[in-house]
Amino acid sequence: MATILRMPEVLANATEAVVSTWTIEVGASFSAGDTIAEVETEKALVDLPAEQDGILGRIIAQPGESTQVGSPIAVVIAAGETEADIDAVLGAAPAAETAGAVDTSAETSIETDVEAAPEEAVGPGEPSVPIASAPAATPPSENPAVAPSGRLFVSPIARVRARENGVDLAALSGSGPGGRIVRADVEAAIAAGPNSSAPVVAGVATSGASAAQQVADSGAGYTAIPHSGMRKAIARRLTESKSSVPHFYMTTDCRVDALLELRARANESSPVKISVNDFVIKAAAAAFADVPAANVTWTDTHLRLWDSVDIAVAVATDGGLLTPVIRGVDTLTLSAIASSVAELAGRARAGRLRQDDLEGGSFSVTNLGMYGTTEFSAILNPPQSGILAVGAAKPQPVVVDGEVVVATVMRCTLSVDHRAVDGALAAQWLAAFTARIENPISILI
Repeated sequence: MATILRMPEVLANATEAVVSTWTIEVGASFSAGDTIAEVETEKALVDLPAEQDGILGRIIAQPGESTQVGSPIAVVIAAGETEADIDAVLGAAPAAETAGAVDTSAETSIETDVEAAPEEAVGPGEPSVPIASAPAATPPSENPAVAPSGRLFVSPIARVRARENGVDLAALSGSGPGGRIVRADVEAAIAAGPNSSAPVVAGVATSGASAAQQVADSGAGYTAIPHSGMRKAIARRLTESKSSVPHFYMTTDCRVDALLELRARANESSPVKISVNDFVIKAAAAAFADVPAANVTWTDTHLRLWDSVDIAVAVATDGGLLTPVIRGVDTLTLSAIASSVAELAGRARAGRLRQDDLEGGSFSVTNLGMYGTTEFSAILNPPQSGILAVGAAKPQPVVVDGEVVVATVMRCTLSVDHRAVDGALAAQWLAAFTARIENPISILI
């Protein structure tokens, strides 16, 4: 019989999420375990698998619409069931839950229009989403991207880019099929500057605050910037970390002249460009091989001693900091690490990370050396027990064999969860890391 598919709690304690795209069309069959939609959380995309065999009978949550956890997002039917069966199951649900259900006849025409429409040119990693068109009897909107119901037709990646850069989607005219707003439209608005759209920043609903109110705030000496979902998540997690995890810090100065020379030689034959940060990640994994007792995370009942070394790498995006995890770093070559970092960073900046990309790991590496920062301390990313903050490599005087010489020195600061790792153990790990960095050939062996 027809059943209602509801928005799952894709992220612990989440109250709402967004269907980024439906991966199957209305009327298509699927099997248990098949991915039928991608759901966008605060930081990542999550595949929504089917729990049983069925047919997608009707879509309720349109791509880009925020939906409360537990609310209907679609109706699943069995072979032979009709629109009457869908109406019956929706009619049995509370009216408030089904308010977003789309008209069946309109849905049918939408699918027909999609089949006849040319494929939209999308950016790298941008999924193609069916174009919803209004019934012919309804007068067209002045903005073709706006349906008579007031819903904007926007590709998921365009919505992400607009949210990150403060572009008011309602002020744009879409260049995609049917007037749909695509990534190129948002990028053009960003390039045109802040006067190209209303001053709505981060693309988040302002809880009733109008554009006029934001202008008034700006006239008072500041501009009100609504928090994005990602920014709220970052604030919440870092506040929890700093207030509930007992941090302590250790700093080491690493001479990296030999490492820089080895990197230059490696890049002469490497299929991908290897960065200093790739050496740092590999050296961190090697240090865990030297001091395996440090590769632990804390739980309320036990320590978890990990068999492999999974390291998260901090990636700066327009919306905030993300930390995708590289698995099994201890088994990877430098070129494989470089490729993994580039691939994850690219997907992070395009808003295409999966939830499992952000989960796990016992350790993180964050590097601000490219900005000229000499030294900084980082906040732990729970449940990980350590994070290494890497500064810029700069020439400075050092004492070698009783003589003052000039060497290139990189300062690294280790933040540690004192519940899981004691000071002496952390010092052993940091010494092992320093030794690996200063003798970089040992990283490759």
